[in-house]
Amino acid sequence: MTSVTAPERSGGRAGRPSDRPAPRPRTDHGAWFLVLPALIPILLLSVGPLLYGIALAFTDAQSGRTRATQWVGTLNFQDLLHDTLFWESFRIGLLWAVGVTVPQFLLALGLALLLDQRLRFRWLARALAIVPWAMPEVVVGIMWRLVYHPDAGILNETVRDLGLGDGRDWLTSLATALPAVILVGVWAGMPQTTVALLAGLQNTPRELHEAAALDGAGAWRRFRTVTWPALRPVALAITALNFIWNLNSFALVYVLTSGGPGGRTRLPMLFAYEEAFRYGQFGYAAAMGCVMVAVISVLLAVHLASRLKGDE
Repeated sequence: MTSVTAPERSGGRAGRPSDRPAPRPRTDHGAWFLVLPALIPILLLSVGPLLYGIALAFTDAQSGRTRATQWVGTLNFQDLLHDTLFWESFRIGLLWAVGVTVPQFLLALGLALLLDQRLRFRWLARALAIVPWAMPEVVVGIMWRLVYHPDAGILNETVRDLGLGDGRDWLTSLATALPAVILVGVWAGMPQTTVALLAGLQNTPRELHEAAALDGAGAWRRFRTVTWPALRPVALAITALNFIWNLNSFALVYVLTSGGPGGRTRLPMLFAYEEAFRYGQFGYAAAMGCVMVAVISVLLAVHLASRLKGDE
């Protein structure tokens, strides 16, 4: 019996993949030139002013004085802790954010469910639903000031025609100013929420609804067991972002009431604006801005942490 010996591999261990030289990492420095057109405006218009504002919060910067600005450390923040007007504006800001975000979501959810149905002229209804989203906040504020006008406004004219009274000045009354502004905020922000929820609804497989209908599930049960579980991630995300956006509002309320009457609609950003450009306290206003940035950053961190935990 003849034994055959297998021939040795030429080159020994040199042919094994593990012994091959590791590929050199590619360093494509030219990619930075593609990023710079987007990076430079962000650095100049966002990061730069943010850092300057943080530095300004630790100074006594004021307008209209001749002596140089001095470093005061945390003095502005200490004064801010005892400023009851600022904390009152923060309370109003929370009322505004909750009062706008919750009705905005509920109405947008109902509108999204309606626009998701197979209706005639659905394309026209969808186009009209996003009209407020396409309008600048300043234009929205001016338009609603005309609606709320005490003499020639359409709201008071309707109240008089229905025999419900002589109308009132909605934006200067202590009792109605904040609810009137909240109504405008809901109307202006609802299209964005509607579009997001409608996109979530269209991503829900139709087969699930058909299977639930065959099992005898009614409309409410189909919504609770099929629609809402698929829509919940989108709903939580858009609600959290809307709350943060509304807490940071400025332009719409400024055009409508400028924070009045009697500070009833003075949001935190409006209060900081008044301190800076009406009273010239730039350092103190910058400290208010830093507090708001910190609050918004915490809210964003909580939102992102919850999203990451949900993904896991």
